Amino acid sequence: MIIGQHEMIDQLITALLADGHVLIEGVPGVAKTLTTKLLARTIHSDFSRIQFTPDLMPADVIGTSIFNTKVSDFEFKKGPVFSNIVLIDEINRSPAKTQAALFEVMEERQITVDGKTYFMDKPFMVIATQNPIEHEGTYRLPEAQLDRFIFKIEVPYPSLEEEISILNGSFDRGNVLDISTLEQVVSAEDIAQQRAVINKVHVEPELMKYIAQIIQNTRNSSSISIGASPRAAVFVMRASQASAAMNGRDFITPEDVKTVIKPILRHRITLTPEKEMEGINPDQVITMLLEKVEVPR
Repeated sequence: MIIGQHEMIDQLITALLADGHVLIEGVPGVAKTLTTKLLARTIHSDFSRIQFTPDLMPADVIGTSIFNTKVSDFEFKKGPVFSNIVLIDEINRSPAKTQAALFEVMEERQITVDGKTYFMDKPFMVIATQNPIEHEGTYRLPEAQLDRFIFKIEVPYPSLEEEISILNGSFDRGNVLDISTLEQVVSAEDIAQQRAVINKVHVEPELMKYIAQIIQNTRNSSSISIGASPRAAVFVMRASQASAAMNGRDFITPEDVKTVIKPILRHRITLTPEKEMEGINPDQVITMLLEKVEVPR
């Protein structure tokens, strides 16, 4: 599904309010990293960027214990993942060993090193970018890693009109982009308060059943070899609550579910080889699944 820049930003904000992580996929040069940096700039919080490479080690991400001669003991030196907004650039350039370093911190918001646990400050959000897996030098992310991202956002090439707008914007700025001019408009406390409001957005039992039925259908479809996990159902509900609140409502509707369902499921389902050979993509299968589930009135 082709998305515009505004929709991409809406999905990033939805994920932030739903306390989730985001995976952004697209070819180099479509502003994946820039968009993340712009979002982080508007939040009064810490920001770090980690460039994933084939030789990156887990300790380069989470940190390591170093012997301090002054106290004759080891002390933990925190890695760049200890931040509020963490941009992981080209996450699929590193092998599975480095990917595994993110499992605990993305799921539990903590790091355990040498038997001691270190908790992350709130908010904590990982925004990872990746190149399409067909590109040379990329590794396919493990399913357990993918399942920790609430959204997968696919960024296409811009249309002719969008590309002309990009050129006009660059020309008007004198070909200089200075994100330091952006104001920090939201604090960590603001986000915590907004999340508390979102958690109270009402979800009718019929809509819970609607969400559960969609997830169940991913496991029973002849087009899908691996369906979505229970975590996906929880993410759909949380993201729907955030979507409803962003639209000024204190209750979710089927439209909220439809708005968030594709970016939540597209990286969690695995199509059968037959469907892949036919050129069918996950979004098309998700659309077919939605058509088979009765919409609550």
